[in-house]
Amino acid sequence: MMILDTDAEHDPNKILPIEYDWAREYYTDGVDNNWVPSEIPMQDDVSQWDGDELTDGERRLIEYTLGFFSTAESLTANNIVLALYEYVTAPECRQYLLRQAYEEAIHTDTFIYCCDTLGFDPDHLYGMYDRVPSIEEKDQFVVDLTQSIDHDGFSIDDASDVRALLRDLVGFYVVMEGIFFYAGFAMILNLKRRNRMPGLGQQFEYIMRDESLHVGFGVDLIDAIRREHPEAWTEAFGEEVLELVREAVDLEAIYAREACPPDVPGMDADSFVEYVEYVADRRLGQLDLPEQYGTQNPFPWMSEQADLNKEKNFFETQVTEYRSGGSLEW
Repeated sequence: MMILDTDAEHDPNKILPIEYDWAREYYTDGVDNNWVPSEIPMQDDVSQWDGDELTDGERRLIEYTLGFFSTAESLTANNIVLALYEYVTAPECRQYLLRQAYEEAIHTDTFIYCCDTLGFDPDHLYGMYDRVPSIEEKDQFVVDLTQSIDHDGFSIDDASDVRALLRDLVGFYVVMEGIFFYAGFAMILNLKRRNRMPGLGQQFEYIMRDESLHVGFGVDLIDAIRREHPEAWTEAFGEEVLELVREAVDLEAIYAREACPPDVPGMDADSFVEYVEYVADRRLGQLDLPEQYGTQNPFPWMSEQADLNKEKNFFETQVTEYRSGGSLEW
């Protein structure tokens, strides 16, 4: 069996015997982490949002973060269902893709829940994709990476086609979920550390837990395809991936400085840019590519929330202990 069945050598409906145990493990971990947004109380958030406890800068940061994630999660789900699922035919990998698609639906529901609970104007929140250039540019950057495999005539026949799929996987798992999402995580969780919007912060803790699995699966999927199709990952393609990551970091730096104005107490836009550089280097290390920034982690407390090292288990290295059924125990 191979991850990509270009010659119809196996039946994607026959999941047993399982060959890719790592894919099955991601699925079972995801099932253990079931949660829904309505489980999380938002009364304190409503009081803060309707009151005068939040600064204008904090409100801007929250709106930018929700505005980006509200469309980015749908974009990711569409890519899984409409593009990746067709070409990744190993049944245990498909099982996890379906699990991930469900989790993206939960994340989408989270932003519906937050929008309704906090009384946001839906047109305002969901229209930020078109209204805020830094958000639009990030989303469009990832969309552009999938134009080839999303084309009606695309098929995987040779190394260049495998390379196109790898580019898509890098775009969504490494760039979108592995880099773009993490500045937003740090922003909201930094607010939570200061007792701002605690319910929203808890929602983001759950989302980040899911995304840590998504990124891990994506990196392992890329690695498996590289092993099975070594001719596809050339030195030139590695340089292309480096350039994609550098461009992504530049876009995220623009967004971070816009989303976090200088009047947010205890928060510094430059530190978020450094954090993005740090995360990007960790992602490149997961792809066996050289670091580009050498930046130290400005938020060591984030390591308590999610370990970014592929070799360590996320659930063994954080302070927050998660259990099945969506409960958080501190």
